[in-house]
Amino acid sequence: MSQARNHRDWAIVGVVVAALITVNALAHFAGHWPGLLAVPVGAVAVVLLARMRGLAWSEMGISSSELKYGFRWSAIVVVAVVVVVGAGVAIPWTRTFFLNDRYSSARDALLAALVWIPVQTVLPEELLFRGVLQGSLRRVMSRWLTLIAGAALFGLWHIASSLGLSAGNAGVTDAIGAGVGAAVAGVVGAVVATSAAGWILGWLRFRTANLLAPIVLHWTLNASGALGAALAWQLL
Repeated sequence: MSQARNHRDWAIVGVVVAALITVNALAHFAGHWPGLLAVPVGAVAVVLLARMRGLAWSEMGISSSELKYGFRWSAIVVVAVVVVVGAGVAIPWTRTFFLNDRYSSARDALLAALVWIPVQTVLPEELLFRGVLQGSLRRVMSRWLTLIAGAALFGLWHIASSLGLSAGNAGVTDAIGAGVGAAVAGVVGAVVATSAAGWILGWLRFRTANLLAPIVLHWTLNASGALGAALAWQLL
């Protein structure tokens, strides 16, 4: 690889990371409508920007040529997640960790699972992280370093969204308490958990060579969590 090409590839990585920081800040600190639109609109803008800077569709996992592998893995992950979440809700001790105040209403949980989660979270985050970020990182890093860096950045992405985690979940509050210390513990726990999830999603993206399976896994995790919360509230 020529030095000029290497510099261009690192420049793309820098632009993508800067875009992620900007989108995250707008989503959480710029008010209601910017917060709703920042991530989905930002994801489309970053994908188009990366394409203009020379990142191929296949590098972003958007190519349809390997789609058959995505379907196969998608079926596996859906069954696995549903079984695990179902068991978690069924067991009284673990059920408390599903008691998220946001999804105490079955209607709200269903709307979130079918609309808000895929539109505002799953599709844009997969385009941003397993698509553009992973594709640009792979140009300048080995596969393992790409997975580590992508997972770490995905974990850091969730700092702002986890600031009220300990206050909005009865099970988490019971486990770690309340106050500043609990808030910090909640953020650290969320970053560690989402970093681990980011590594798995990134590995799945490499394993299947497209975004379908990571999208399905991400959606299944989040949607089953919302629906599991609604069910857990009903079982109290």
